This record gives sequence, C-alpha cells and structure tokens, in this order.
Amino acid sequence: MKLLSEVLKRPLVTEKATTLKTNGRKIALEVAMAANKNEIKAAAEKFFGVLVDSVNTSICRGKTKRVGKTMGRRSNWKKAVLTLKEGSDMDAFGVVAGPVAGGQ
Repeated sequence: MKLLSEVLKRPLVTEKATTLKTNGRKIALEVAMAANKNEIKAAAEKFFGVLVDSVNTSICRGKTKRVGKTMGRRSNWKKAVLTLKEGSDMDAFGVVAGPVAGGQ
C-alpha cells in the first residue's frame, strides 16, 4: 500500500465542492493519478478518521495555456468525491467554527 501522503494530495476548495459539503456528506479531494478507489477510501478513513460510504473519481484534463508566444499545457489530475456514511463529518483543514480571533 502507498503512503497516505502519496494517495491524498489536497482538499479541493471550490464553490461546487463547498456546496457538496453543505448539502450532503460529500468531500472533494485531489488524489494521485495512480490511486484506485480502494486505496483512496482506505487512506481517507485512516487519515481523517471518518467512515467512507463510496468514492467517485474523475480525471480532469489539463488546459492549454499561452504564456507570451509559447504554448504550454497544465498537467492532468485526478479528483475524488467521497461520500461519507451517516454520522460522519470531516473538516479537511482542522478549522473549528467559532468566533473570529480579534473580532467582536
């Protein structure tokens, strides 16, 4: 089995991912291209301490970008959307909701 840091790269913080989290029990992560669903599920359960119900993956194709007169291409990457079981909740950043420091 691969290391957890090799399978899970980073949480995705987008408008769509935030909507999935608030409306359902879904978390979006960027994962390694070579990782399969079983490895992603095991890594998330061990690293975040949650129970994962299902894993959906998709490969996001890199965009072609232009810098000056040269054309370049961003790398492809893999996205995983984890559906958590009832009663499981996860905060990928470890942020505790509460009053803002220095605020009123």
